[in-house]
Amino acid sequence: MTSRISAELAHLARLARDGGLDLSQVSLRVKADLLMSAPRPSPDDLAAFGDMAAALIPGIDEATALILARKLAGWRHAPPAALQALRARGGDVFVTLLEHGLPLPAQEIETIAERGSAKAALALAARADLDATAVALLIARRDRAIDLAIAGNPAAVFTGQVLEQLVARAREDAELAGAVLARTELPNAALAPLFLLAGAERRVAILDALATAEAPLPPERRPALSGETFSGWLTMAGDDPDGAFGAIAHHLGGGPALAGAMARDTSRVAAAMALMAAGTSVEEATRFLIRLGDETAHSVAGIFSLVALMRAVRPAVALRLAMAIAGTPLPAARRGRHQPAMAPGGTPARPAPQQPTLAEIVNRLGQRREQG
Repeated sequence: MTSRISAELAHLARLARDGGLDLSQVSLRVKADLLMSAPRPSPDDLAAFGDMAAALIPGIDEATALILARKLAGWRHAPPAALQALRARGGDVFVTLLEHGLPLPAQEIETIAERGSAKAALALAARADLDATAVALLIARRDRAIDLAIAGNPAAVFTGQVLEQLVARAREDAELAGAVLARTELPNAALAPLFLLAGAERRVAILDALATAEAPLPPERRPALSGETFSGWLTMAGDDPDGAFGAIAHHLGGGPALAGAMARDTSRVAAAMALMAAGTSVEEATRFLIRLGDETAHSVAGIFSLVALMRAVRPAVALRLAMAIAGTPLPAARRGRHQPAMAPGGTPARPAPQQPTLAEIVNRLGQRREQG
């Protein structure tokens, strides 16, 4: 921009400030475009435009202010006076500035995250300059729209507590679960509560992570499940499925949360895992699942896929997964590895038969879900 244009801008700014000229809304936008088109705007040009913007922005209409906010918020040469004038309008103009990258110090970002308006907080949630503290403050607002924005923001930093809160909410929100599960950097073990909503590849990763978490723990021998107890569950499966789920959950220490998770999960993965965790054999668990008489029980492919999964997952890992699906912590007495004496994984004297890989099993589950 030439010095002549700079001088004209300065003159127009003085006239506007003194009330001697009523510049139109379009004129201010055009001059902003003209200045932004310069590869290296001079300090004089920037100062002149800043003066003019500061004089005019308080009196322009909302639509023009929003346009200017979108243009100037993230422009590295934006005159501070222009940005300050736009900020002073507040409301949607300030939200637009936030959405388009208005530079802010970390302390101010945290203040807005904690006490700002709902619109301002939502605008923050999508920004690339959030630190862990700001993310935690935003999540603490318990606003679904903000949760979705944070989950979908690849720049958002998740602490363990933030991830735990998001995963807990995502258990009841498929859209939020999809956004969380799409983040490949998150630890798979922490995503176990979302197993039923995960795709095949993520399911395999979750199972592997749970097995890894269980591996270093000392083995724990628990009394074998009595035939009488299992017979009671089997009888209830046909007549009172909810009662059967409640009895299994009570046996495992999962309580109503685990019982409810089994009842709601029509794929019966949760029930299958709970049965394996309780010490049933694969054959016994299969009888129970068929006795339920629901849609999965009448699906040959569905039962076969569950059988394959039960054969591949050790009881201790099944317990971890069942409790995670239910959103229930592992009982303290069952934090060790649970290995019933007749577990189908085999012993040195009785090697297990060759089993399909976890990836093959989970792919079968995914195919069945798509067919259903």
